[in-house]
Amino acid sequence: MICHDCPRNCGAARTAETGSGVCGYGTTAHIARAAPHFWEEPCVSGEKGSGTVFFCGCALGCVYCQNAEINNGENRGRALTPEQLREHYFKLIEQGVHNINLVTASHFTDAVIESLKGGLPVPVVYNCGGYEKIETIERLAPYIDVWMPDLKYTDSALAARYSRAPDYPRIAKAVIIKMYELAGDYQLDENGMIQKGVIIRHLILPEHLENTYRAIDFVKENFKPGKILFSLMAQYTPMPNGGPKRKLSADEYEAAQEYLFQSGIEDGFIQEPDSSGEEFIPDFKGM
Repeated sequence: MICHDCPRNCGAARTAETGSGVCGYGTTAHIARAAPHFWEEPCVSGEKGSGTVFFCGCALGCVYCQNAEINNGENRGRALTPEQLREHYFKLIEQGVHNINLVTASHFTDAVIESLKGGLPVPVVYNCGGYEKIETIERLAPYIDVWMPDLKYTDSALAARYSRAPDYPRIAKAVIIKMYELAGDYQLDENGMIQKGVIIRHLILPEHLENTYRAIDFVKENFKPGKILFSLMAQYTPMPNGGPKRKLSADEYEAAQEYLFQSGIEDGFIQEPDSSGEEFIPDFKGM
């Protein structure tokens, strides 16, 4: 298989077990963790947790990634067939989770599609970094209920510096608009749990408030109230591989929050600054 599933377009010759491309994996899905997760947005985690499946590897490779252990090849997780992957979904569903939450799965698109054929009795959430190809999103669309992309950067220089992806702002904005076209307005059930729609996440980076302001501007300019949910995240944690060397300051947090309030965006969430730190990084040492 010659792979062009992500915007890197590396053209890697991937077999089931080997891959020479940016993600470093073959076509067989590798997962590091499958468990109820309680640290997502309230409409995703709820009281019973989100059935989160963390896939190994990533084509974006942000230097400050909290999940670097599983995204840089250090922890290659467990290889699963689509049938085995589906079994894990149902094990989580039996535990009462509100949804199945697929984290950073685009480089395993074929395996994910196979695992979702036949549907699931709970919503499927596609949790990604926003650096996706529209063609790949369209292939996944029949199987996905909720799109949860990041909008990491609105500044190409920043995207190049921290993710080697100067094209990120253009690509992520177009993909987010496409996700909305595919999913439509967000819908919550009677318990406030999301059933379909788009949740746009933005992580505030210390020292780069203009990047956050422009992300808020993008949401305001492209989505009327009631269309999507926006999540402003404050959990940035300094990591050894790069990125800003400190956590978000109180002044930066307050400035970002005030800009969001002034924008008029009301559908969404604001993460508390005490949600940062290594204690919030999932344990990837076992399934």
